[in-house]
Amino acid sequence: MRILILGGSGGMGRFASSAIAKFDNFDSLIIADLNEEAAKKFAASLDNEKISGIGIDVTDEILLKKVLSQNDVVLNLTGPFFKFAYPILKLALEEDCHYLDICDDWEPTEKMFTLNDLAKEKGKLALLGLGASPGITNLLALKAMNELDTISKVYTGWDMSSATPEEESSQIGTNAAMVHAIEQMIGKVKIFKDKKFKMARPLDKVAFEYPEIGEFKANIFGHPEAITFPHHYPEISESFNLMHGDNGLFNIVIKVMRFFIEIKLLSKNAAARILGWLEMLDKNSEDSENDLPPVYGFAKGLKDGKETLVAATLDGDDEYKDMSMGEATGYPLAVGLKMLVEGKITSTGVLAPEACGLDPDEFFHELSNIFGESVQMQTIVTKKVIA
Repeated sequence: MRILILGGSGGMGRFASSAIAKFDNFDSLIIADLNEEAAKKFAASLDNEKISGIGIDVTDEILLKKVLSQNDVVLNLTGPFFKFAYPILKLALEEDCHYLDICDDWEPTEKMFTLNDLAKEKGKLALLGLGASPGITNLLALKAMNELDTISKVYTGWDMSSATPEEESSQIGTNAAMVHAIEQMIGKVKIFKDKKFKMARPLDKVAFEYPEIGEFKANIFGHPEAITFPHHYPEISESFNLMHGDNGLFNIVIKVMRFFIEIKLLSKNAAARILGWLEMLDKNSEDSENDLPPVYGFAKGLKDGKETLVAATLDGDDEYKDMSMGEATGYPLAVGLKMLVEGKITSTGVLAPEACGLDPDEFFHELSNIFGESVQMQTIVTKKVIA
């Protein structure tokens, strides 16, 4: 299989590329990046004659179509996704390419779902959001859902303080991940509540009970999981993506920044740079007010006729928390590609991770193989039956 990875030498892409380079079952891997020199240098560092690097501007539609037509599958790590995800997916399907990405914006995710008929007509898979969140979170939530007979609520959650941007990247200028974070903390974001899609204020608190740990409050964040679960599982009545942080002061500063952005005294790019700096400081903070796991999926519903809470997280939370953002995001995408190439994903259409046929246990086993013995991605499921 001929593989193209857009943004393959970036902060997330270099981890996906490095993992794929160790696979046996591909004919060629092209690492493409706006920074041509970085792409070629990184490709050469992988020391594999089947791997090459090229420079490409994804806004050059003619060139992008030509490159896509020469490949079987494209991995898209070109952010920000609210600008680039939909047009790249559309071109990929038109050129008969399977497509996988790490899109963490709900707006383009919603728009990409409109290409489902085209993907099915072409017999191609478009797998959206297979990174950390979305991605790992979706499969943890699916693991929790599988424990229930019927499902009413699904939440995915993660720790903001563990989302530290990569220091090494081909990217020049403001970090795209931080730009994304700012975009999803201002204005309003889409959630699913009372069996309806609604717009909500990001960072608003949501209270829920995590089995065997207790009551917590976390913040609404604008991520795809909130809309993909009800899209694929219409029986769900409520779906949120939640963010929490260990440092209470950190959350206050974020809200102050948002206020200044919205009254136009602070630009989004400047706020993104400040956010990256704050996260570096917060990662080293020992001030903790929240014992929620670094990443989790939560489901509420009925089991044997009784209302039941189920949560799934990863064994070795400390190991997960110490992972870089690039590892936690790039490696899951590589696993998705591997399972597609090996025929373990056979679905077609535009699908989120929870609906493409991925088995959560097999996925985390494969992810463990990439990390090696240092990190074993086993899931921990906890339950509570409501009396």
